[in-house]
Amino acid sequence: MRTMRVHELSEDISVLRMDEVTLPPPRAGEVRLRLKACSINFPDILMVQGKYQFKPELPFAPGMEGAGVVAAVGDGVTKLKAGDEVVAGLRVGGFAEEVNIPADNCRPIPKGMDFIKAAAYPAAYLTAYVALVIRGNLQPGETLLVHGSTGGVGMAAVDIGKLWGATVIATSASDEKLKTVKARGADHVINVTRGFREEVKELTGGKGADVIYDPVGGDVFDESTRCIAWNGRLLIIGFTSGRIPTVSVNMPLIKGFSVVGVRAGEYGRRDPEAGRRNIEAIDRLAAEGKIAPHVCATFPLDHAVEAMRMLQNRQAVGKVVITMD
Repeated sequence: MRTMRVHELSEDISVLRMDEVTLPPPRAGEVRLRLKACSINFPDILMVQGKYQFKPELPFAPGMEGAGVVAAVGDGVTKLKAGDEVVAGLRVGGFAEEVNIPADNCRPIPKGMDFIKAAAYPAAYLTAYVALVIRGNLQPGETLLVHGSTGGVGMAAVDIGKLWGATVIATSASDEKLKTVKARGADHVINVTRGFREEVKELTGGKGADVIYDPVGGDVFDESTRCIAWNGRLLIIGFTSGRIPTVSVNMPLIKGFSVVGVRAGEYGRRDPEAGRRNIEAIDRLAAEGKIAPHVCATFPLDHAVEAMRMLQNRQAVGKVVITMD
């Protein structure tokens, strides 16, 4: 079977190359998944560059999440059978036509979702759910400021924020991209290239945002500390700007806000029962039709680098997905 793999870490993601490999039979507790789609996430790029906290052994195929059809099951697997359509948490390995993974990492595709949307919703919505509901304790009537709102995790945060009854202010560096977020339900949109501190204060009557969702970092984080409300929660999702910011601790002391780190996957690894409940929550929302990712582009497997560059160059609006057929 074909797989796009990394044999050496590099800033240049074009080091990925197509390999032909033969998978062994699935081991006890595993299934072989014939992938139909795999979505791209920013950590996939960081892993190729050797910059992510999780560093898989070389060679490896990127791809944290996917959807497909069970092709075979190993000994002891009773809850899945060949032909089942599932969504899978992979961490790595998704840029491939097939993959052997633990059966426990698979679950049924939510009703009404195709393979492409099924591959694109888990990581983004799990991140948004854990950040806003579990870590951020977002309450109805609060104001939520979502940075990077035109990306996959940002759009998911807009959706979860609206579902939880918040007033959502969405930011991006592109007026054109913000039109999509506004159409999906954001109450207000702000182009951050002209700054956002004063506009957030104006929209909140001088109070500031109760919860700030920040996958960007850098200057955006710095300015966020200037427009957060008393008892606010500044949620650290990532650093797509490339700069990891710092904060003088007198700022949260004087303004009474919290800086909260969010790693949704690690949350589940450290507390598996809580992780299971969080996954069930987003799966339920998906099955009820309350959440669905915005997929802006799909690429075939042999164009995986092109797909990653779309994300890397800030051209994507929502999610980008690789398809295997």
